[in-house]
Amino acid sequence: MVKNITIFTTNTCAYCVMVKKWLGAKGYRYEEVNLDVNPERQKEAFEMSGQMAVPVTVVTKQDDSKEVVVGYNLSKLAPALA
Repeated sequence: MVKNITIFTTNTCAYCVMVKKWLGAKGYRYEEVNLDVNPERQKEAFEMSGQMAVPVTVVTKQDDSKEVVVGYNLSKLAPALA
Protein backbone atom coordinates (compact mmCIF):
# COMPACT_ATOMS: atom_id res chain seq x y z
CA MET A 1 0.00 0.00 0.00
CA VAL A 2 1.36 3.40 -0.98
CA LYS A 3 1.45 6.16 1.63
CA ASN A 4 3.05 8.95 -0.36
CA ILE A 5 4.48 9.68 -3.82
CA THR A 6 6.93 12.52 -4.44
CA ILE A 7 8.21 13.43 -7.90
CA PHE A 8 11.28 15.62 -8.35
CA THR A 9 10.96 17.48 -11.68
CA THR A 10 12.29 20.41 -13.71
CA ASN A 11 10.50 22.81 -16.06
CA THR A 12 12.09 21.37 -19.20
CA CYS A 13 11.71 17.64 -18.46
CA ALA A 14 9.41 15.86 -20.92
CA TYR A 15 9.66 12.57 -19.01
CA CYS A 16 8.48 14.34 -15.86
CA VAL A 17 5.26 15.29 -17.66
CA MET A 18 4.85 11.69 -18.84
CA VAL A 19 5.25 10.26 -15.32
CA LYS A 20 2.76 12.81 -13.89
CA LYS A 21 0.25 12.00 -16.66
CA TRP A 22 0.64 8.26 -16.08
CA LEU A 23 0.15 8.60 -12.31
CA GLY A 24 -2.85 10.88 -12.85
CA ALA A 25 -4.42 8.43 -15.30
CA LYS A 26 -4.02 5.69 -12.69
CA GLY A 27 -5.65 7.88 -10.04
CA TYR A 28 -2.56 8.40 -7.87
CA ARG A 29 -2.05 11.63 -5.98
CA TYR A 30 1.51 12.90 -5.66
CA GLU A 31 3.59 15.81 -4.42
CA GLU A 32 5.67 17.53 -7.09
CA VAL A 33 8.98 19.15 -6.15
CA ASN A 34 10.12 21.33 -9.05
CA LEU A 35 13.90 21.67 -8.73
CA ASP A 36 13.92 24.83 -10.87
CA VAL A 37 11.67 26.45 -8.25
CA ASN A 38 13.21 24.65 -5.23
CA PRO A 39 16.94 24.29 -6.06
CA GLU A 40 17.72 23.74 -2.37
CA ARG A 41 16.11 20.28 -2.69
CA GLN A 42 18.45 19.08 -5.48
CA LYS A 43 20.78 17.49 -2.93
CA GLU A 44 17.86 15.52 -1.46
CA ALA A 45 16.89 14.16 -4.91
CA PHE A 46 20.52 13.33 -5.72
CA GLU A 47 21.07 11.52 -2.40
CA MET A 48 17.99 9.36 -2.98
CA SER A 49 18.65 8.55 -6.64
CA GLY A 50 22.44 8.73 -6.90
CA GLN A 51 22.19 10.83 -10.06
CA MET A 52 21.28 14.26 -11.35
CA ALA A 53 18.60 13.04 -13.76
CA VAL A 54 14.89 13.77 -13.38
CA PRO A 55 12.22 12.69 -12.86
CA VAL A 56 13.00 11.03 -9.56
CA THR A 57 9.85 9.38 -8.25
CA VAL A 58 9.95 8.39 -4.58
CA VAL A 59 7.27 5.94 -3.50
CA THR A 60 6.90 5.73 0.27
CA LYS A 61 5.11 2.61 1.50
CA GLN A 62 2.94 2.29 4.61
CA ASP A 63 5.95 0.84 6.52
CA ASP A 64 7.96 3.98 5.56
CA SER A 65 10.25 2.04 3.22
CA LYS A 66 11.06 3.95 0.05
CA GLU A 67 11.39 2.88 -3.55
CA VAL A 68 13.16 5.30 -5.88
CA VAL A 69 12.51 5.21 -9.63
CA VAL A 70 14.59 7.40 -11.95
CA GLY A 71 13.23 8.44 -15.33
CA TYR A 72 10.10 7.31 -17.15
CA ASN A 73 10.48 3.66 -16.20
CA LEU A 74 7.06 2.03 -15.97
CA SER A 75 8.59 -1.44 -15.57
CA LYS A 76 9.93 -0.25 -12.20
CA LEU A 77 7.27 2.32 -11.32
CA ALA A 78 4.22 0.07 -11.73
CA PRO A 79 5.49 -2.66 -9.33
CA ALA A 80 6.65 0.01 -6.83
CA LEU A 81 3.05 1.21 -6.61
CA ALA A 82 1.49 -2.27 -6.38
